[in-house]
Amino acid sequence: MVDAALIQQCADPTLKPAIVEQFIERAGSQDPLAVTVRSGNRVVLVPKATNSEEALALIRDNLGRNTVRVGITQYPAGLGILEAGALKPDLVDSCANIRMGTALFGKVYRIVAKWYGNPTNKDVLPQVFDDAIIAWQTGYFEGAAVFRTEDPGEEKLTEPEPALRDAADTQTGLSENEDETELPADAVAPDANTAGIRIDLSGIGGRP
Repeated sequence: MVDAALIQQCADPTLKPAIVEQFIERAGSQDPLAVTVRSGNRVVLVPKATNSEEALALIRDNLGRNTVRVGITQYPAGLGILEAGALKPDLVDSCANIRMGTALFGKVYRIVAKWYGNPTNKDVLPQVFDDAIIAWQTGYFEGAAVFRTEDPGEEKLTEPEPALRDAADTQTGLSENEDETELPADAVAPDANTAGIRIDLSGIGGRP
């Protein structure tokens, strides 16, 4: 199991640690160097990487012709990458991978939750989470490419913050967040301090 202190330190603050643990257990890997390559629905067998250089080489060799997931969160390696040479070692760094992966999963969850009408019923939340996991694994939900879809967290939904920033401030916050984390442009989730909505996933934390 991924160290709880690592999750506390590195995971996106909009997601509860228990949810991050479930996310990694269901859709991730315990190995920060894990590289999963798929061609369509078929898993392509690749050598197991023993260091970050080997992992990055595997990613470079397969980007552009196969789907590549990497690291603890099985982050989509090709997201926002135009050339294989633009890959960053962050992908196989445990903390950076958790940070990027949980931020992107948070966006995916918000997209799914919006489709459900942003439910608060604890009986419905597990289904939202399950669908978010499937969307993470496939990259699609209801025909939409979730990794490239705009984050609905910027909209005023069912639980607006008492003091919301206007759109210009929010966009500024996103730009600053992008510079700090060096995430691919289309993978940046709203900064925890500027997001217009928080998702309460407390109803899921008790699931086995």
